[in-house]
Amino acid sequence: MKGLHFEHRGEGSYYKVVLHIGNCYVPVSDDILEELSTLSSAPAERFLSAFLRHLGYSSYLKTQIQTELDGETQQVEALQRFLRNWG
Repeated sequence: MKGLHFEHRGEGSYYKVVLHIGNCYVPVSDDILEELSTLSSAPAERFLSAFLRHLGYSSYLKTQIQTELDGETQQVEALQRFLRNWG
């Protein structure tokens, strides 16, 4: 599946959630999930800024995330919806 989305891996995994970016993925720590969850109802621009700060920790990842989003507000809304339902 292409695009940008979270996948819940389950309680038995070290990282319970991974972020899929196109054909690759990045593990997401519980701390980052908790912080991003507090912004799950924030305006898309504010959420995206925090999202990039926490998960775009290299220039490569930041570019990949921005490329996958490409102005798609639906993907940002889906990420926020996942975080509202997480935990």
